Amino acid sequence: MAKRELSKMPPINNFASRNEWEIACWEKILKSKNLLQLLITVHERHDLVIRAVTIDRLNSGKNYKQIEEELWLSPQTISGIKKSLREKTYKSYLERSKKERKKKIYSSSINTKSGFSRPIGIPRRTKYGTVYM
Repeated sequence: MAKRELSKMPPINNFASRNEWEIACWEKILKSKNLLQLLITVHERHDLVIRAVTIDRLNSGKNYKQIEEELWLSPQTISGIKKSLREKTYKSYLERSKKERKKKIYSSSINTKSGFSRPIGIPRRTKYGTVYM
């Protein structure tokens, strides 16, 4: 039964881009419950259900604290799901960290002319390492 459903996937040559082909395949997968159960693990199903319920709770007007207590989610997870509602696509915290989060600057001694950071002061060797004074 699963082999027949997998053979119904459209050939990639019928589409102008891989993205269009992927969307068409996803629509076929969503129409077939058996194929979806075959492809998704228990953990992925759990994650999808939790995201869907979180969206439902946000749309019904519940606040973060109520959703946290009911579904045992962190504020970051709820915030990410809320952002996915606005942006119309879900991105995990890891994906967001690559582009959206700002890199931390640990020292204000950045030499902007040469493009790298260099400590300011005279180096002194101590038992804790080199300290610049």
